[in-house]
Amino acid sequence: MSPDDAVNRLRHLPFEDLGFAKVDHHRAIRVGMPEVVFGERKTPAQVAEIFARLAQHEGNVLATHASPQQFAAVKNKIRKAQYRELARAIVLHRDSTKYGKGTIAVVSAGTSDIPVAEEAVVTAELMGNAVERLYDVGVAGIHRLLANRGTLARARIVIVCAGMEGALPSVVGGLIGAPVIAVPTSVGYGAAFKGVAALLGMMNSCASNVTVVNIDNGFGAGYVASLINRL
Repeated sequence: MSPDDAVNRLRHLPFEDLGFAKVDHHRAIRVGMPEVVFGERKTPAQVAEIFARLAQHEGNVLATHASPQQFAAVKNKIRKAQYRELARAIVLHRDSTKYGKGTIAVVSAGTSDIPVAEEAVVTAELMGNAVERLYDVGVAGIHRLLANRGTLARARIVIVCAGMEGALPSVVGGLIGAPVIAVPTSVGYGAAFKGVAALLGMMNSCASNVTVVNIDNGFGAGYVASLINRL
């Protein structure tokens, strides 16, 4: 590129100050993954402006915890943006390169856990991974999980999303030798304490290959799984 074009590119590194946000264009260079927009409590206009600035650079763009109103604002600026309703994610998918060395399996205990699982799926896919879904295979009907042992055996990393008592990651961890990333969900009756019961159960797992992210944090699980899958 010309020196002037190079200066224009470098001017916005390591971040671009929008007043209400400082957009970190340098993150992909530092950690291998671009900045992701967290939509919750941002106005539609704020999400749209941040998303558009990120879209000016090459690669995929992701906004999580995003509302339909925020998507409408983004769509006005970026016509190719898409909304993944279950995952509550806005995506701009331009790079289909597979950077991961293997498959990431995303498992949900029940149908109610699927929105969190889908956030993990969207994140892992946009970060260049092959993903397999395995849904509604909780411990209340363990035969459903065992019937899909082939999917688990093929996976390089497994993300397990579960609410209620949060037992499923321990079961999966006992069946395979791959890393298991457990995601407690806020699904359950009163004593589930909006995911705290599942979180504590997963943190006390007796399966040594299980690690835990925060309640409903499908994004965090998908991100860490992507990093592991590049090693």
